[in-house]
Amino acid sequence: MDSPTPKKWHTREDSGIALDRRLTWLHDGEVIDHPNIIEAFNRGVRVMEDGRYQLHFGSDWCFIEVADCAFGVVAVDVSEGDRLSVRLSDRTAEWLDATSLELDNEGVVTVRVKEGKAKARFSRTAQSQLAEFFVPAGERLALDVRGRRWMTPLTAAPTGTAPAGPRPSSPSPPR
Repeated sequence: MDSPTPKKWHTREDSGIALDRRLTWLHDGEVIDHPNIIEAFNRGVRVMEDGRYQLHFGSDWCFIEVADCAFGVVAVDVSEGDRLSVRLSDRTAEWLDATSLELDNEGVVTVRVKEGKAKARFSRTAQSQLAEFFVPAGERLALDVRGRRWMTPLTAAPTGTAPAGPRPSSPSPPR
C-alpha cells in the first residue's frame, strides 16, 4: 500500500508560490486556477528594493518566485497630455515607458514598470491596443498619440509581420 506524500511545510522565505513566464500562478508546481485567488494574488504582488518579489495577502506576506514578468498589462489607455498609460494586473495604472518596450521570443511585448524595477507582459488585448499606435520611424517604431511621438527600441518589420527586437539576450554560441 502506497503511503500518501507528506505535506511540505512552507515558510515566508520558501512559500512554494511561483508565477511562471506566462503569468500563471503555481503552488508547489500545481496550477492555481481559482479566479478569486488569482485576483487576490495579482493584487498582492510587491517588488522589493533588492529585486525580490513578495506576495501580500491581508496582513500576511511571503516571498514568491517570478520566472520573468511579475505583472500583466491588461489595457492601454490614452491619458492626459496625449500620453499612453497601461493598466496592470495588480489594478494599478502608470505611464507607459516606451523606451523599455521589448519583444520576447514568443512575440509578446513586455515593458518595465514599477519605477523600472519589474517587467510586465502585455495580454493579447493590450498588445493589440498598443499596436494601433505604432508608426514606422526610420528603421524603428514610434508610438504616435494624436500627433505626439515617442520612440521605442523596437524595429520596424516588413508589412504583415510583427515588430522586431530588441529581443532578450541569449548566451553566446560556444567558440
